[in-house]
Order: sequence, then C-alpha cells, then structure tokens
Amino acid sequence: MPELPEVETVRRTLKNFIIGKEIKEIQVHYDKIVTGDTNSFVTSLIGQTIRDIDRVGKYLIFILDRDAFISHLRMEGKYNITDASKPLSKHEHLSFVFRDGTELRYQDTRKFGRVELANKVTYRQDLPLSKLGPEPWDADPKAVYAKIHKSSLPIKTLLLDQRIMTGIGNIYANEICFRMKLHPATPGNLISKKRVAELVAISKEILEQAIAQGGTTIHSFDANGITGLFQVQLAVHMQKVCSVCNGPITKEMVRGRGTYYCQSCQKKRR
Repeated sequence: MPELPEVETVRRTLKNFIIGKEIKEIQVHYDKIVTGDTNSFVTSLIGQTIRDIDRVGKYLIFILDRDAFISHLRMEGKYNITDASKPLSKHEHLSFVFRDGTELRYQDTRKFGRVELANKVTYRQDLPLSKLGPEPWDADPKAVYAKIHKSSLPIKTLLLDQRIMTGIGNIYANEICFRMKLHPATPGNLISKKRVAELVAISKEILEQAIAQGGTTIHSFDANGITGLFQVQLAVHMQKVCSVCNGPITKEMVRGRGTYYCQSCQKKRR
C-alpha cells in the first residue's frame, strides 16, 4: 500500500497542482530518501520546470525539462502541496520549493520511500523500471501463464511478483483471488491456461474499478486530501463475513503476507 490505483490517483491529482512549476530549491531532510548521490539529485533538478507526471506500476515519474526523477511511495509515502511558509512537519523528508511560493513535500512516516534521478527519454528501459512486468491491461495471458506454470509458489505470492505483472499489491491480490473463487495458496503450476486468462482479465477489471473510485483508503493513503472510495467495495480484504455465502472470512499468512479468503467460496485444491 499504496498500489497501482492509489499511485494513479496521486499522479492525476498532482498534475492539477504542479505542472508548469519551476523548482527554485530542493531541501533534503533525510538523505536516505534519495537513491544515489543527493547533491547530484538536487543540483540537477534546480531551475527545471515540471512538465508531466508518468506512472509505471507503483512508480511515479516526474518529467522535467532535461531530466526526470522516479518516486516509489513504498508503504506510507505521500505528497503534500503546501505554502512554503508552513512549518515542516516531523515526517516531511523532502521539499521541492517552487518559484511561486508553494512547495511539494514528500511525507513518509516509516521512511521507506525513495526518489532517484532518471533519464527522461529512456527511464522505462532503465533500472528500476526495466525489471517490471507489464501492467494487467498490457499483459499477454500466454506469457503470464508461461511464468506462473513454472512455479509451485502460491498464486497470491505470484500476483505480488512485480516481474510477472506490475501494480498489484496485497489488497488487490486478495480481491482478485476472491473474485476468481481461487484459494490464495493454490500453487501456480496447478492453474490452467483458461484460468490464467481469467486471472489477467479480473486483475484488469478490479484495478480499473479501483482507479475509478480513487483507490482504497486504508491506514494512511491520501492523495493531497483526496481519499479513495474503493474500500466500500472490498469483498474480502479486512472483511469478517463473506458477501457471497455469509460464511466467515479467514485471515492467515501466506508467505509472510496477511491474506483474507473465504474457506467455502475459495476451496483449496489438493
């Protein structure tokens, strides 16, 4: 969290506030937020204007005049637009000061998020983005099947593997398995080509629905004051009663990730 729909909501929201703004100053309050040389990051971007914001999976790409920078929000990262005169809060670790007197501040309670300088032309072909698989709407079901069918790992784990399909995190992996009536611990090599095609289609459907609702508001997700509404549609994640059979929802760990499922609707294959 945040996952693809939340990051897409952040992208769309920020475009309304910062496109066309020139960076006057960059203040780094926690050096580890910047991957690579902090001084190069700062000196390269000062004086440039933000021209666009792209997204690949869970990554944001800020495109400027000559360069770009990539941002990954990780667990609890968020961007705030504020007046430059407003005092810095405890968890705001990076500030882009614009010439118009406003600031874009990166806030991250757990300090897991990262930003790094990138080539504005080749960033999709360069690391870290080059290692990502396609987003569900660009995924070829045959290619996804070829990867899943080789693995005995649980399908829930494979859905979280950004090299297979990018953008899906824990919440939406739970929702995808539930909608497919697929037990999250089902080994990938037991899933047929037809079911993998269904998996790709449902992944696309759920992410598109979440984007339309502005993402899911759980814990700290907030796109500059705009919170998502998809949480009201969650069928299994953090639920107690199954919306289909009225049976209990079970929560257990699947390879270290909190997993919600219905034992009745999502029977485990033996």
